[in-house]
Amino acid sequence: MNEKFKGIFPALLTPFDGQDRVDTEVLGRLVDYNLQKGVDGFYVAGSTAEVFLLDAKERLAVMEAVSSRAGGKCTLIAHIGCISTKQAIEYAREAKEMGYDAISSVAPFYYKFSFEEIRRYYFDIVDAVDLPMLIYNFPAFSGVNLTTDNIREFLADDRFLGVKHTSSDFYALEQFKAGFPDKVVYNGYDEMFLAGLSMGADGGIGSTFNFMAEKYIEIRRLFQENDMSAAQALQREVNTILRALVEVGVMQGEKAIMEGLGFPLGQARSPFVPLSGAQKEKLLRLTLPTLQTAV
Repeated sequence: MNEKFKGIFPALLTPFDGQDRVDTEVLGRLVDYNLQKGVDGFYVAGSTAEVFLLDAKERLAVMEAVSSRAGGKCTLIAHIGCISTKQAIEYAREAKEMGYDAISSVAPFYYKFSFEEIRRYYFDIVDAVDLPMLIYNFPAFSGVNLTTDNIREFLADDRFLGVKHTSSDFYALEQFKAGFPDKVVYNGYDEMFLAGLSMGADGGIGSTFNFMAEKYIEIRRLFQENDMSAAQALQREVNTILRALVEVGVMQGEKAIMEGLGFPLGQARSPFVPLSGAQKEKLLRLTLPTLQTAV
């Protein structure tokens, strides 16, 4: 497995300005902020980016902004997933043109596609575009639960990089890694990062990595050095922040925290409901003291 795909990858948020337009200047600052912390790469235009609330032009603008800022400095993975195979291939071709190292896709959803249809979706993409594919397995949100046997059908093909496993089924994660040790397996749920590492994950892709990547970098280092007590203590600290986020809404809360750190990311796009002043004040009081200030 290529070493450049291991490690800590923030799933980047999308900043919006006061007119609800994608703010690529702030996005560039966010990229720089995390590069200075030592992240290994970025997962671009995924769930955290509010990708299904962006139009095609906005989605490509996000991909281009990150590529121009971080290309050659770290590993870049573009999420090109959507329901339409044709549209996904178009996004994948754009990612290739922009210099991305890999593409990723959630399984096509909503219409309750059969596995054969899902399988065809992924293989049509990798047949059309010469970039490694990372399967994005997120049953809670996509409604598609890819079984270990399903995933194995993809991982047996050299064009598939591995899997982003956003699920609490750590037995499945362990089976992916045991069956395909040369493939990359990312932990998806931030609150379970250490558990994912213990079952063989090569790193993580997460939304709260946007503002506390250094904590996950340290958890991984402590785990690799077999200092489980310190790693567990830091995971508990992370989870205290995550609990505060869940209380108000993760997407809105993450943007509020970033604003508190000096990054005006704007509101989460409608139909997300903005936080009240009281919610924001409580969230920042509980979280900012343990987070780094903006660079």
